[in-house]
Amino acid sequence: MTILNESLADRISEFGAADEGKARAALVPQEGIAYVRGASEPALRFATIPQIMHDTVSRFGPRDAVVVPALGIRMSYYDLDRAVDKLASGLLALGLEKGDRIGIWAPNRLEWVLTQFATARIGLVLVNINPAYRLSELEYALNKVECKAIILAEKFKKSEYVNMIRTLAPELESCEPGRLNAVRLPQLKHVVIMKVDPGPGAWSFERVMNLGGPAQQLRLDQITATLNPDDPINIQFTSGTTGAPKGATLSHYNIVNNAFLSVDRMNFTENDRLCIPVPLYHCFGMVLGTLGCVTKGAAMVLPGEGFDPAATLDACDAERCTALYGVPTMFVAMLEEHKKSPRDVSRLRTGMMAGSPCPVEVMRAVMDRMNMKEVTIGYGMTETSPISWQSFTDDPLEKRVTTVGRVHPHVEVRVVGPDGETLKPGEQGELCTRGYSVMKGYWNDDGKTADSIVDGWMLTGDLGVIDAEGYAAITGRVKDMIIRGGENIYPREIEEYLFRHPKITEVQVFGIPDEKFGEEVCCWAVPKSGEDLTAEELRAFCEGQIAHFKIPKHFRVKAELPMTITGKPQKFVMRDQMVEELSATQT
Repeated sequence: MTILNESLADRISEFGAADEGKARAALVPQEGIAYVRGASEPALRFATIPQIMHDTVSRFGPRDAVVVPALGIRMSYYDLDRAVDKLASGLLALGLEKGDRIGIWAPNRLEWVLTQFATARIGLVLVNINPAYRLSELEYALNKVECKAIILAEKFKKSEYVNMIRTLAPELESCEPGRLNAVRLPQLKHVVIMKVDPGPGAWSFERVMNLGGPAQQLRLDQITATLNPDDPINIQFTSGTTGAPKGATLSHYNIVNNAFLSVDRMNFTENDRLCIPVPLYHCFGMVLGTLGCVTKGAAMVLPGEGFDPAATLDACDAERCTALYGVPTMFVAMLEEHKKSPRDVSRLRTGMMAGSPCPVEVMRAVMDRMNMKEVTIGYGMTETSPISWQSFTDDPLEKRVTTVGRVHPHVEVRVVGPDGETLKPGEQGELCTRGYSVMKGYWNDDGKTADSIVDGWMLTGDLGVIDAEGYAAITGRVKDMIIRGGENIYPREIEEYLFRHPKITEVQVFGIPDEKFGEEVCCWAVPKSGEDLTAEELRAFCEGQIAHFKIPKHFRVKAELPMTITGKPQKFVMRDQMVEELSATQT
């Protein structure tokens, strides 16, 4: 892959490792206010994804790039580079042009990785579609950003992707591939299916891989040379729990630098091998995972299409992984699996937990039983590319379970009160983030963009505090706060107390409407494997230990909690189900 944009290449420098002494010295708040600014080293790189890939291929070409153990797939960076160019040429042969939006709807597969880097090679905007989406959500997402093409798997778990796309676009049955004119999906022209026989109206992924010829190959470098790091390259839809999903639009500059800075804080080198069981459709997988590996020349190991604790541990063992990603619930499942059937995880060193708070017992077990002494905690949001806070590899255990670490380089964060004033260290308010990582905006939604980004500050919607050392703690969501009889109650505080119960593995606290108090407090808890747990035990555990108005009125013991595909608890689902359950008992 040749980079022809020399004027742009002259403006960028090699990524360098951060000077940790300087980095840490810059992380304490300014005196008297809850405001921190990250270090200015290592320097940001004004580069596109293809430029980063080119640099890595030139330095680490023969080394492992992508490994899928279950399928016997092992590709070097040379192999990955050639495959990416083949797919990019095929996409050009379809008539797709720089700036066109192309959806990807699939679980973790090699095709996902190839699509991620092939679209970036020619400036197509990759639109990540949640593998859990159903018909209405898929229709909304494709039309919102006007996708011209979609690449999809045949199916995943209970989701029949091909059947769903053919339901939305029955015109596929009678059209030639690339000539779709669907009433419900008017912009969509190409459907590419990861199947040898894709059926009428669709392309097979394999055919597109072989569709490009010399003319398209010659165009690759010409197109890459026209790309600008500030160009939008990725759209990721938010969960949409409070309304229609919003398409957070990210540039090369956003995600290249966030990927690098995140793995740099874990001291990644080309010798690291990262196991990625988190979904690629999410920033955790495709920015911190695959792109993070590319910025360092590390190997990316995909243990399966979806998370499976046994397959993940098998991959860590067989592929000598040094790093592992996951949300706390994933690590809980892996610890239980590892206890039943131990694997060799002695080479694990670091990784990242993100997505939700980590109980101290889980963190201690991961560090001891899985050998991840240097595991880090990360926090951010899709709209900030995503990471803005992360612990260092040698931060004390207490800091890694009670905080989300310290601010990332080149990022500013402050804590604001209800009137927008910057608070003092230790005071709780909304976290606001500013810097290179803030998204370009929500696609085709200036109103919601203006509501979320004010004077360059991204309003995260998360409540938090910054202490005198510069560590941040997330204390809840602005919208999750429960107001019971005039008292402000923060669910996170109650959850942290209940996590101390020896029988609990997961717990969530949320509010439901109440005629007398405005809201009442509810708790759902999941017991550890083999443990019996009752609502009475939980209530007794709280009595006399936390303020009476904070003790949940309703306790429920559940086998599992409703989660997003990325492992985040869905409190709105719990709330709806609890209201329905209580209504049924009162009638």
